Amino acid sequence: MKAEPDHQLRLLDLQEIDSRLAQLAYRMRNLPENAEVQRLDTRLAELRDRRTALTTALSDLDREQRKAESDVDQVRTRADRDSKRLDSGQVGSPKDLEHLQSEIASLQRRQSELEEIVLEVMERREGLESEEAELRKELESLETERDAAEERRATAVGDIEADRATEFTRRERVAAEIPDDLIAFYTKLRDQHEGVGAAALRYGRCEGCKLALSTAELAEIRQAPEDEVLRCDQCRRILVRTGDSGL
Repeated sequence: MKAEPDHQLRLLDLQEIDSRLAQLAYRMRNLPENAEVQRLDTRLAELRDRRTALTTALSDLDREQRKAESDVDQVRTRADRDSKRLDSGQVGSPKDLEHLQSEIASLQRRQSELEEIVLEVMERREGLESEEAELRKELESLETERDAAEERRATAVGDIEADRATEFTRRERVAAEIPDDLIAFYTKLRDQHEGVGAAALRYGRCEGCKLALSTAELAEIRQAPEDEVLRCDQCRRILVRTGDSGL
């Protein structure tokens, strides 16, 4: 392939821009704010799941407490009714009287047991409510932290996008000065060689693979026409001669 020396030199400018764009793309993919937001999102999801579980547990305790309190009320009502019968003197036979007194004692024991259940449920509920309150505080703190991390990420993304826009504008301007066939060849090689399609020859060394050329290779380059597009024998990238190639 043939190309004017100036066009070949412009390939180095194009390569510099493309390398810069690749760096910006890498930065965009690997922003530390991305990892921070992801970490916070994971923790927030865990805490929200825990909050849901606590809400369910508290709802279950509400039902359990209402059931226990209802049982207490029923037993108390029955015991009060039996006590009124006892106090009224309506029970005449000793056997019925003994039975009624026994039932009242049994109801009182049952009421005491049910009241203990109510207290135990209330204690469990108090513990869950305390845990829920702490969880709510942690969630609020993490949500604030997450918003701050998201704001930092948005700022970082905005800065990168602005740099990319600048580089794309530069690329369009530089590419317009290079023949299409040379750009197509460069692009093909860039895709094949880790984003680097053209490299400068400086002081007898290829800047693409960082290897020094042999004396024989340098001699061939000296004899090559200025408009011939050369390639490095080692990395096969376009090798662009510069003022400090060492020829």
